[in-house]
Formats: sequence, C-alpha cells, structure tokens
Amino acid sequence: MTENPVLWRPDERRLTKSAMHRYMKARGMDNYPALHAWSVSDPAAFWESLADFCDVRFHQPATTTLSRPDNIMDAGWFAGGTLNYAEHLLRFEGDRAALIFCGEDGARRELSFAELREQVAGVAAGLRAAGVEKGDRVGAYLPNCPEAIIAMLATASIGAIWSSCSPDFGANGVVDRFGQIEPKVLFAANGYWYNGKRIDCLATTAEIVERMPSVTQTVIVPFLENASASQAVRNACSWLDFQSPAATLSFVDVAFDHPLFIMFSSGTTGVPKCIVHGHGGTLLQHLKEHVLHTDLGTDDTLFYFTTCGWMMWNWLASGLATGATLVLFDGSPFFDDGRGLWKMAEREGVTVFGTSAKYLSALEKAGVRPVDEFRLPALRAVLSTGSPLAPESFDYVYEAIGTDLQLSSIAGGTDILSCFLLGNPVLPVRRGELQCAGLGMAVSIFSDDGKPLVGERGELVCTRPFPSAPVGFWNDPDNSRYRAAYFERFPGIWAHGDFAEQTASGGFVIHGRSDAVLNPGGVRIGTAEIYRQVEKLDEVIESIAIGQQWEDDVRVVLFVVLREGISLDDELQAAIRKVIRSNTTPRHVPAKIVAVPAIPRTKSGKIVEVAVRSVVHGEAVKNTEALANPEALGHFADIPELSEP
Repeated sequence: MTENPVLWRPDERRLTKSAMHRYMKARGMDNYPALHAWSVSDPAAFWESLADFCDVRFHQPATTTLSRPDNIMDAGWFAGGTLNYAEHLLRFEGDRAALIFCGEDGARRELSFAELREQVAGVAAGLRAAGVEKGDRVGAYLPNCPEAIIAMLATASIGAIWSSCSPDFGANGVVDRFGQIEPKVLFAANGYWYNGKRIDCLATTAEIVERMPSVTQTVIVPFLENASASQAVRNACSWLDFQSPAATLSFVDVAFDHPLFIMFSSGTTGVPKCIVHGHGGTLLQHLKEHVLHTDLGTDDTLFYFTTCGWMMWNWLASGLATGATLVLFDGSPFFDDGRGLWKMAEREGVTVFGTSAKYLSALEKAGVRPVDEFRLPALRAVLSTGSPLAPESFDYVYEAIGTDLQLSSIAGGTDILSCFLLGNPVLPVRRGELQCAGLGMAVSIFSDDGKPLVGERGELVCTRPFPSAPVGFWNDPDNSRYRAAYFERFPGIWAHGDFAEQTASGGFVIHGRSDAVLNPGGVRIGTAEIYRQVEKLDEVIESIAIGQQWEDDVRVVLFVVLREGISLDDELQAAIRKVIRSNTTPRHVPAKIVAVPAIPRTKSGKIVEVAVRSVVHGEAVKNTEALANPEALGHFADIPELSEP
C-alpha cells in the first residue's frame, strides 16, 4: 500500500534533546524500531532500565523483575519490590506551580509543589483519623479540581485505594460503581458548572450516601459558592474541617502490585466492571508515556481535557512525576464557541494540549482557527484520544493550530490505564496514523485465525506481558471475569477490542471498536471508515453507523446529525452515498440513511454503536446511567424507514 504523507518531522534540535533520543542512545541504538524490538523481546531488561532512567525509587529492591513471562494475566512484576506512587508525584518541592485550575466560570487557582505537599499531608492525616487504612477504598464524586488531585494523592500515600466519578453521574451510576467496592470515605463537591449552568450536587450526594452504608465519612468540597447546606448528607464535614493542619507528609511502603486505582468500564452493556490497577505498573507505564513518548519535563505545562470519570484524569495526574505543571479545567470544552480552552492555553503557556478527536472535529466544523486568534509560541504537541482521529483532522491541526507540532493520536483504554499506541518525538507524523506501538508493548494485528497481519485489518492484540495490565477485577477471586474480558478470543493473548491496521511504515490506523464492526455480506468494515467520509460534508455535524439484521444478512444503517436548517433530502442522501462510495468501497455505502437530532455518548465522549444497535433491534440497553445523554437513545427506537426494504 502507498505510504501516508508525512505532515511533520522533528528538527535536529528537538530530536536530539528529547528523552527518547537520550534513552535510545544509552541503549546503543540509533532507531526506534530497533529499540522497540528490544523492549518487547527482553521485557525484564527493558522495564528495569526504564525504572532506572526515570528514577523510580524502590524502598525494597525487587528480587525478580518478571516471573511467568509467557502469560500476560499471571505474569509477576518486580516481586519483592516496594514503593509508593504518591511519593513519586510529590518528589518536587518549592514555589513552582504544580497545579493551575481554570473553571468555565472564569475561576482560577494555583498551587505550588510545596502547597500541594502540605495539603496532601493534611488530607492524609484526615483519612487516618477517619479510620482509613491500607487497602481501604476511598471514593470521589468531584469535578476536575485541585481537591481531587490532593485527595487522590493522600489516599495513595497511605496505601488506600482511590476511585472517582465525575459529578454528572446520577445516583444510580455512582452506586452501580462505588456500591461494588464499598468506600469508607466519600469526597463530594457541593456542585459544578457546565455550559453556563450552575448545578447543585448535594441532593444526589445525600442519596448516594444513604444507599451506601459503607461510607462512614462524607467530605464536602465547596466547589460552588453559596450552595445549599450540606447538613442533609449523612456524616458530612467540610473539606477544611477534614484536614489536620501541620501534619507531616509520609508514605506507606507497598508492594509493586498493591492496588492503587479502581477504574470502571463504561457499563453500557451491564454493571460496570471494576478494574484494579497497581502502584508500580501505573507509575512505570505513565512515566514511560510521559517522559519518553511525550517528552515531558520540568519546563512543561500539560493540559488534557478530561473529567474525574475518565482514565485520562489519572494519566494527567501522573504528569506530576515529571515535574511538569498540570492545568486542570472543569466545564464544557465548547464554552465560548470552543475558544475558551485556547484562551486558557495562551494565558497559561500550555506546551502539551490534550483533547479528543470529537473536539478537534467540532472546531473544524465551526470554522475555529486558533492559529489566527491566539498566540501559542510554547505549544509543541497536541494529543488526541477517545476515538479515531480522522485524516482530515490531521490536516486541520496543521492548517489551523500550528505547523511545527507533534500531533499524537494515542489509543489504549481504561483496561490498561494507559496506551498501546502512542506518539513519539523522534518519529515523523503521517497523515491519519498513530505514530507507533509504545515501548514494551508487543502490539500486533491478528486475523480471525490468530495470524499476524501488516497492511490488513484485524484485531489489535498484545502478545507479551506488560506491567500495567490489571492486577485483576474487584470481587473476581478466580479471575474468571478478567480472563473472559480479554483472553478468550486468543488464549493467553490480550485482545483489546479495537479493529485496526498496521501500516508498512510501522504506524497504526484504528478503524473502530471490534464490537461495532459492520459485516454486510460477510465483509468486515470499521465504522470509523464511514465517519471519516460522511463528516467531510459541511451539512453533517456527526454520524453513527450500525449493522441492522435484515433478510438473513446485515445491512449498513447510517444516522446523521445535520446542521440547523438542513433537511435530509434526496440530494443530500445522494451526496452522502457518493462521498462514501468514492473514497471507500460499495460495501461501505449505507442501505438506509436517517437523520436524528442527537447521538448518544458515554460520559467520556465516545459514541455507543452497540447501544444504538440494541435499540434499533428492540433490545433493552442494560445501563443507561453510563451515558451522558441517555435520552438520545429514544431517537433510534421504532423508526419506520428501518422496517422497510
């Protein structure tokens, strides 16, 4: 196949000063493919050397780096080694900014590394006074604010286990998650701002606490001024009253795989899975991704748009371990016509700007060109995840944001709390491609019968152990649910659930989720291939495609959200079909096109093809609490056109 065009290459100065280049040279290698090949062929040596390069501080050195190396699920990492995740994020001191908080309502707060350490010490003392011990769970129902980072680090510092949801979850969604893990303490905001609206949370918090008897202490964070009183919340105290002033910061020594975070699957097909990640695996993997693949250091200001309910919040928080300043934002990314985040980036001197593919696509549709409106001399990298980044969005970034940027489309998931596919400061950026597989990640694309593919589409898998694989699932003593989630498709090999392709240049293209793949006439089609074409049209804001069972086969049905005042007439339908047929194959062309007012998404912004497919087929969607806009599912029920040939 023809190689995709190169849109950016690092200049000699940027390449040679990067941590990736230094690490590569220290290993005696002069190219990334060779480095990656070594990292997956000798994983013990790689992860050991990475820990040394990134100054991971073990209190007790490991006796064995990797045991059971032929089994991803049962592999043991750094046995005998002890450390603490929070200690690494709090190893910097002084007056330099650690956290900058920016709110949609114009609020701004700043905490230095010294202030962050002091507040973590106070909250950790409060947790101990509340009876929280090593292994206990602490929950958070918070916006993306400094208090969330502080409470998380305090929890980790004493060896307790942190789990968080964003305040846009309803009571059922929170209880579905936290009810499984039984937190002892719950941190909750009194409210939050979103899209110009002030939203009170205390009534929901009171209901959550009443339904979770495990919660013995609720800590109310005063995110909104003049909010309703918190007396109605059982066992509540204020954020300030909870802290113990003048407390000494200390860290409990824990095993490498001691639980740190409990993450939750989206839960659109049932009760969310509780995925447990450990101190050491999270720390090592995030240091690799931040230091080597993103080139973060003490001179950087890192922003990623996220909420506390998405794994990118945990990923962002780990940036503190590099000494970078983190910018936290809470609110709608589309406030101020989508320009608010760029005003913030200009004001705060953001060097690495992280967002979603949906946000970049929406900016392009709205005609927003940050390069024309804002001075962004410090910006050197744009990161995108959440869904596949279309080739046209690559063009948009280089035309409308900046020409000398490393555009890193990255992909992984809550399952591994990190990425399989990453950016790379020493490699070129090719249009429509994720730059590379991450170091230490033995990524391959498999055919249905388990054969490796290059230049063809198949299942994204990982064939060798990596330390950020889950410690396990909560309340899954025999690991049966964990095994069923990732290892049944190809025994012993991690099947991630992405339909993808490895290119001849070593990059990757994600074509959509495997469970959403269309199969008309037995030909597998990734949904992202259709979206990339349809959303080129100015009339179409966004789209979602499913396979509808029809006459002993599957036919492609495309739903589109149109600009205001546009109707789905025959001419527009013909234009949609033409752009799909011209740029893909006749198999991709939808049998039916239907206009809908909105598309359902998870709270992290991902469209939910499986849920829409269920509604179209008259099947129940088991857990709508996972959706940001569950009411949108109603648009897909009982559509007359879908009962016609």
